[in-house]
Formats: sequence, structure tokens, C-alpha cells
Amino acid sequence: MDLTPVVVSARRTPIGTAGHAYKSLTAEHLAAPVIAAVAGDLKGRPVDDVMLGNCMGPGGNIARVSALAAGLGHEVPGVTVDRQCGSGLAAILLAGQAVRAGEADLVIAGGVESASTAPLRTFRGAGTPYERAPFTPEGSPDPDMGPAAEVLAAAKGVDRERQDAYACRSHARALAARAAGRFAEEIVPVAGRTDDQRPRPLRAASLARLPAAFVPGGTVTAGNSSPNSDGAAAVALVPEGLRDGLPGLRLLAGAVAGCDPKLPGWGPVPAIRRVLARTGVAMESIAVVEIVEAFAAQVLAVTDALGLDPLGADDERVCPGGGALALGHPWGATGAVVVTRLFGGLVRAAAPKGTLGLAAAAVGGGMGVAALFEVV
Repeated sequence: MDLTPVVVSARRTPIGTAGHAYKSLTAEHLAAPVIAAVAGDLKGRPVDDVMLGNCMGPGGNIARVSALAAGLGHEVPGVTVDRQCGSGLAAILLAGQAVRAGEADLVIAGGVESASTAPLRTFRGAGTPYERAPFTPEGSPDPDMGPAAEVLAAAKGVDRERQDAYACRSHARALAARAAGRFAEEIVPVAGRTDDQRPRPLRAASLARLPAAFVPGGTVTAGNSSPNSDGAAAVALVPEGLRDGLPGLRLLAGAVAGCDPKLPGWGPVPAIRRVLARTGVAMESIAVVEIVEAFAAQVLAVTDALGLDPLGADDERVCPGGGALALGHPWGATGAVVVTRLFGGLVRAAAPKGTLGLAAAAVGGGMGVAALFEVV
């Protein structure tokens, strides 16, 4: 039997800004409706495992808790993956490995984050909670992602004007996709909400008035950065031999790569290059590139390195329905959101068989994760 993993269903919640739409919903209450919807798309096939990315939740194996909350039954296990902002995509790659190895016939994989309800954590004996866990050992570079985006923008020559233009584009693209109904089939309503909270019309002149958010006189602002967000996304992976004619995305290859922790936003570049080298696919052959838009500076540095121009010739290829700048950035889920967007933009849009799509994310601590898919 052909064990090549294929994504045959992909769903997500609407994405809410932290402290707003889903301010009282814990992670399992975001993930469970999406898991249940994906399982329902497979018409009662038994689920072998649930793999969810999560960064800041309460622990306790949120994947298992969410699987139980989704009503999958006591026999369905779960495992939680922490690769920070790449967690959702990393979980999908792990699920693909289980399918390819013949150890599972159906895995539901994705991610969830509730920034609104994430617990405060304190080192034993400390008097106050810490803001975040370290991404590198003591004495190594460990910048917060905002200041790191500033350093990356300066190192790679990404100016303020391009960052603001890209942010405007992301919101405009998301609003157009929503108006055209391109989010409708992938969204699972949660708490009465059916649309993403954040996308709104932006003007470059308005963005230009915003002050630098992280470094005095810098170029990265609240307007060209993604917000902390709440949301979940999940996909179903089965082996090609058990696809039974369902349309989907064949997982051709995935990769995780490390980079300088001082420039964590650079991580997608070596990860994508590794995937392309492994498959022999040229960037020119890829129809859609979905990259997690943590910061406009970071996306543009990466696309510049890959020879892509999302503000010009590649406007239709890079995040064509907007991205995290417009939709929001639920850390543990966001890597699965981009795969869900690929599924919507290619499979639900009836792209020709053989059409290629790429998903990628940068990861705190200096990593990147990427995956290449093919329409079947």
C-alpha cells in the first residue's frame, strides 16, 4: 500500500485577538470543535492519534485533553508538540511521519493557542512570573521576536515603507478573501463567531504615523507586526492507499532547520531550501507560498532571499488570502493555519492535480520549519 501522507481535511477556528473575542476560552475549548469537525469530515473513520502544537498552555498534554473534549473516545491518544511558532506545522510533519511509517491510518494534527488564558509561570523561589521561557542557554543570544525583527530588517535592508505596504496588502487580501467566501468552508464557528476578528482596511499614510514598537527610531511597528492571538487549526492525514478518492494535499517533504538565534526570523530560508533541495523542485514551480506573517520585516527578508516579490510579480503567490498580520498569530496554531489556507486555496479551489504549495514558519530560538505539498 502507498503510505505517502495526504491531507484530506483542514479546518480552523476564526482567529481572535488576545483579550478580546475568546478571552475566556481555554485552549481545549478552541481545539475541540476543530478536531470534531475534521473527524466528521472523515465520516466515522477511526482516529489513531491527535497531535497538536501548543506553546503557552497549561500543560497536561493539551492534545489529549482536546481529543477527549472533542468526543473522539477514550481509545484515541494525543501528544502535544512545542516547537514554538512552528508547532502547528511541526505537528503535521510528525503526523506525516507516523503515516509514512505505516504506524497510523488517520492522524488529526494541528495546533492551538489561547494567549488570553495562558497561565503565568514562575521559577521556584522567584517572587514574580517570567515573561517567557528562554529559547537558548544562558549566555547565548535570546532576543524577543520584535527586537529580532528589527535586527533582521536592518541586516537585510527591509525598509519601513515596504513593511507598511506589505501590512496593508495582508489586510486587503484577507478582507477580499472573506468577502469572496474563501474562508467560509474552512472556518468552524466558535462561541458564536464565524469570522476572524482582526482584518480591517488599512492605509499606508495611517501606518506611517505609528511609532516604532520595539527599538527607538526603528521600522517595526504595531501596524506591521502580528498581534498575540487565540485560535486553533487541524488537518487530517491518511496514507495515499486509504485516500479513497478524496481530494487533498500530498505531503511531499518537510524540513526543520536551525539558524543564528540572533536572527530567528531567518529560519524559513534554510528550511525551505532544504525542502526544495530534497525534492528537486524549483521555487518557480510552486503555485502558492503560505508563510507565517509574524512581522512584515521578517516575511520580506525571507521572500527577498528566496527570489519572491509579494509586492510585485508574486502578489498572487505569497499569502494570497492574507496572513497572520491580518488574521492574527496564535503561536502554537499558526503553522497549521497556513496549511489550512493552502488546502482552501488549492484543494477547495479545485486547483489542477500536481499543483504545488509551500508552507513555512519562523521559530523563536533560531529555527524554521517548512513543508511542500502537491494537489491530488
